[in-house]
Amino acid sequence: MADTQASEQRWTVLRLLQWTTEFFQKRGSGSARLDAEVLLAHARGCSRIELYTAFEEEPGEEQRAAFRELVRRRGEGTPVALLVGYKEFYSLRFRVNEHTLIPRPETEHLVIEALDCAKSIKSADRPLLVADVGTGSGAIAIAIALHCPTARVIATDISQRALEVARWNADKHEVADRIEFVACDLLADVGTPETFDLICSNPPYVSEQEYAELDRSVRDHEPRSALVAGDDGTEVIKRLLAESYGRLNPGGRLIIELSPMIADACEELADQISELGDLRFIKDFAGHRRILSLGRL
Repeated sequence: MADTQASEQRWTVLRLLQWTTEFFQKRGSGSARLDAEVLLAHARGCSRIELYTAFEEEPGEEQRAAFRELVRRRGEGTPVALLVGYKEFYSLRFRVNEHTLIPRPETEHLVIEALDCAKSIKSADRPLLVADVGTGSGAIAIAIALHCPTARVIATDISQRALEVARWNADKHEVADRIEFVACDLLADVGTPETFDLICSNPPYVSEQEYAELDRSVRDHEPRSALVAGDDGTEVIKRLLAESYGRLNPGGRLIIELSPMIADACEELADQISELGDLRFIKDFAGHRRILSLGRL
């Protein structure tokens, strides 16, 4: 009996994960077990997969104290990515902080579309020319550069602090020599007559009303300027459409992430620009229209 009670009181890796998962579930987390694993691995200085071979181990007091603090902050709403300082995206790890939007799985559909388009645009006599507008952590630009070794990318962002993070990520993934980072609003300060084969963007597309209703984990911890786009959420996309068509090479494509709620409105805006056509939407895993892809006629 005493042995059983002693066993039940042991804070093993498995018990810590089970307790924390239940704790996060009660606070509404949709990824409670994953959150628990990422935070415990971070506190222990190991990979998530290593936890599975250490279920019966008891972390030391220092590790438990670090884990308790991470759990407390996560319970208060701080995103896991900001607690550990990175986010996985397109099977790559990116540094993030309060100055960058945290990359989402939905944005991987944009990268897939860009890489698919790149296959038909590639030219033997020059590199693929790509713009990533509103680069944030650099996730889109870097993923494309890694998978298109001949691509040359210009990545813009209005935030200098976000660009510092993006440059760090480009150095880490050894593509900094093929990505030029420019501090500007959309394409405003990109040199002319610079034109591109692909212009990609995950722009702000949240309306003011939607922003007020966002979960506090997003509203309180991610940059407002990377999320909000006026009263109806289309303000930045409208400007991007107007600025982009003249910067695309013939046959090039403009690829934009958007909210499914404004897909119809964005289609109407695109239809007003005669230089753009071959419009198609790419759906996310939930079946919602998430990516708008347009060709330069």
